[in-house]
Amino acid sequence: MTATQPAPTRRRHYAAQSGRSRQEILANTAAHHPAVVALAMRHAGEIQLRVADAITSFAGSMRFVYIHVVLFAVWMLVFERSPWPTLTLVVSLEAIFLSTFVMIGQNRQSAFQQAKADHEFTVQEKELDENTILTREIHRLTVELHRMQQGAAATSGASTPGAPTA
Repeated sequence: MTATQPAPTRRRHYAAQSGRSRQEILANTAAHHPAVVALAMRHAGEIQLRVADAITSFAGSMRFVYIHVVLFAVWMLVFERSPWPTLTLVVSLEAIFLSTFVMIGQNRQSAFQQAKADHEFTVQEKELDENTILTREIHRLTVELHRMQQGAAATSGASTPGAPTA
């Protein structure tokens, strides 16, 4: 790569993209893998998936951790003195719902990986078929050229003066 050529851009994984990135994907579908485009189209159409993405994105951030540390500290020190029964109930319910969102994300990621693998398999099968056809055509042309060369050698060898005759 020379100094005048721009560095190639790397595409980010779909899981790390926000709602704005989905819009960019939908605006430029030729630059993305077909499985990514299909998933972005599906997510753009379903409000439930957008809400799940937003919750999962927030719950997987350090901001979520900081907010919870502050809230738990305030709750433990100010609102409840011992043994924090309400806080325990709230934290348990939150854990149940967050684990559900994690499983939803894992299921969607699995479906995405399967769609991507299916697409790659289809592409590889098409390439294999094309390569087989091209290999057979090359073999046919090689055999034909070999026959033509042998025929030309036999014709030129019989008409050469001084060549031994049978």
